[in-house]
Amino acid sequence: MDWVLVGTAAVLSLLGAVLIDSATRGSGAVQGGDTEHFALWHLFNAGLGVLLMGGVVWCGLTRLVWAAPWLYAAGVILVVLVFTPLGSTANGAQRWLDLGGFALQPAEFVKVSTVLMLAVVLGCRSGEVDGFGSRRVLLALAVVVVPSVFILLTPDLGQSMGLGAILLCVLFAAGAHWGWVLGLLGAVAVGALLVWQLELLDSYQVDRFAAFVDPALDPAGVGYNTSQARTAIGSGGLTGTGLFNGPQTAGQFVPEQHTDFVFSVAGEELGFLGAGGIIVLFGVLLWRALRIARRSSDLLGALVASGVVAWLAFQTFESIGMNLGIMPVTGLPLVFVSYGGSSMFAGWVAVGLLQCVHVRRPVSA
Repeated sequence: MDWVLVGTAAVLSLLGAVLIDSATRGSGAVQGGDTEHFALWHLFNAGLGVLLMGGVVWCGLTRLVWAAPWLYAAGVILVVLVFTPLGSTANGAQRWLDLGGFALQPAEFVKVSTVLMLAVVLGCRSGEVDGFGSRRVLLALAVVVVPSVFILLTPDLGQSMGLGAILLCVLFAAGAHWGWVLGLLGAVAVGALLVWQLELLDSYQVDRFAAFVDPALDPAGVGYNTSQARTAIGSGGLTGTGLFNGPQTAGQFVPEQHTDFVFSVAGEELGFLGAGGIIVLFGVLLWRALRIARRSSDLLGALVASGVVAWLAFQTFESIGMNLGIMPVTGLPLVFVSYGGSSMFAGWVAVGLLQCVHVRRPVSA
């Protein structure tokens, strides 16, 4: 086991509980006066996540790869079920399944099955004259496009972008020609332009992009979240205002601060040093993941690890970036730190996949 990887994820989870506790103390009355409700649930979810990681390691990469098509089909079905009466809506988006008191976000688990399925599709290149046939690349593209279309309809642009990042990284790791990578990037740009021109995005998503391009456009409206988050982070200075002493956090000025904007709590109360320390921890996490990918005994394991690296790197950059105003607001949580069971479970499953690659014996890809 790579205990540095596990320890880093555990420290991030514990830090998340502290930041969530600070962010939700003012809303404790909603939970019957239990000011630690969200923090305790976060720790409980982290514990379940560790158990899921253990289950993934016990299964082993060989079994998971064998089951990849079934897991992928199950993931797509779960996303489709969001549009049935089982789906639930929050903040104007229908992204969750109501499982009797527990809300499950299928898009988080689709990333797991997509990583495995891409590794299966691109991990065996025997019989191809050029080593990388167009049929295999197009199949990999279809693997990502199918769930992305349904996720976009929920609507959830951030998760769809994450799947695209996974595809590009796995293609690169598999040895695809630069032409394929550049071609797909061009196709994404054209697709984004068409989505914009055909007005397929919801109005609030368009407004978010407009506010990202021009932060001063509507600071009291669509740009309010980012404006308040940047104010909180900027007020923290070098060392912060101290835990549970942030005026912006205590005053509940930043919406969704325990989920999407949890990094703003760190910026205000822990300052540049504390927030920078969290970024360093994510750097260690990604370093260990890249190390596992580089030392993999075969191509299949390297592709799985590379997919996880792309997933965690993109989500971390996007989540922190939208708090700083350098990325558009897409609602992606900060893995291990933000409150949310689905994100926590998926994050620990990702760690489990990396451990599977790390401990795996050499076998044919």
